Amino acid sequence: MADKALSGLKVLEWADFIAGPYCGKLLADLGAEVIKIEKPGTGDEARQRGPFPGHIPHPEKSGLFLYLNANKLGITLDPEIFTGKKILTELVKKADILIEDHAPAAMVSLGLDYTSLQGMNPGLIMVSITAFGQTGPYKDYKGYAINASALGGQSVCAGEPGREPLTPPLCLGHYQSGAAGAAAAMAALFARDFSGRGQQVDISEAQVWATLHTGNQESSFIMHGMKRMRWGHRTPGVYPYTILPCKDGFMSMIAIQGYQWKRFLEIVGDGQVPEWYANDPRFQDRRELSLKYADEMDALLAPWLMAHTKQEIYAMCREKRIPFAPVRNMEEVVNDEHLKVRDYFVEFDHPVAGRLKYPGAPGKFSESPWAIERPAPLLGQHNEEVYCNRLGYAREDLERLRNAGVI
Repeated sequence: MADKALSGLKVLEWADFIAGPYCGKLLADLGAEVIKIEKPGTGDEARQRGPFPGHIPHPEKSGLFLYLNANKLGITLDPEIFTGKKILTELVKKADILIEDHAPAAMVSLGLDYTSLQGMNPGLIMVSITAFGQTGPYKDYKGYAINASALGGQSVCAGEPGREPLTPPLCLGHYQSGAAGAAAAMAALFARDFSGRGQQVDISEAQVWATLHTGNQESSFIMHGMKRMRWGHRTPGVYPYTILPCKDGFMSMIAIQGYQWKRFLEIVGDGQVPEWYANDPRFQDRRELSLKYADEMDALLAPWLMAHTKQEIYAMCREKRIPFAPVRNMEEVVNDEHLKVRDYFVEFDHPVAGRLKYPGAPGKFSESPWAIERPAPLLGQHNEEVYCNRLGYAREDLERLRNAGVI
């Protein structure tokens, strides 16, 4: 196999749960050597989260942990103990990138802030991913996905008009922050090629939300003072730009171009635009339709939609080049023929969890292939390889460090 895109890059990951580990995963899957640091005894928080095979919790069988940590080496270490801190600094000296997710004040108190670590390794790139960033009045607050999405302006945009805001599903902000951290790390590496020096990359999850998902809402407020944010299952401005129920699920319906909307109406009307649409002047301005009469139009379309399955609607619309799509459930996604042809899902064996199917790469590389070459590590699986083979510790040292709670 050809070298992967990031072969030779050395990364330390001292981060829990999703954001930091996802950042590390993106680098590991592209060939970087990522050494994951976990707390002795309990390990990464993700080990305690499901899903688990058979719904039986087991720290080596968490689907979340197995997905996020494939391709990594795994060690246990407690840098809050003096000896553990010393070992961490030994690892930092050999690293290109350190990924961490700890409160800024905690890192300073441990003497592991970027200023201290860069003195040991001037080329170090330190990716710090926290809820609120390294500066500002909230910098040392602990935060979760729901806090960051609320503060960053995403939650106020999600939900039905007149109802409470909703939090985004699946810890989405954690994944986006991890992706932002990986992209920023690549930019910092490129800059290091010219300057010879590393830098700290400060990722605030709340800021990622504010940057990526509310730009149009922020601009509407700044320019026009508009505060109305929640539109539920539809987006205003043109009709249809919505999700509606059908016989066996839901359809995502969008027809920006007038000819697309006309073609769909002709499908509904068996070859011609229905009279209830053609003869009603209220519906002719599609912007006004989206703002004033969308509920009424939803109701008029409902009988036809409920008489057809989403696959039937999808086939009819695809034939007429109308960009509607079925809202897939997870079973349908896993069995999607398009994803199968693109070899998206991969299967590999884990010594405890067994053989499982995993989501694959977000993109394909023509010359430096993405691949999963090792499953997620068992807790402390690579202690001997890293501490003895890389740092020169004896096996007797490991036993002493283990008894002291350092590893």
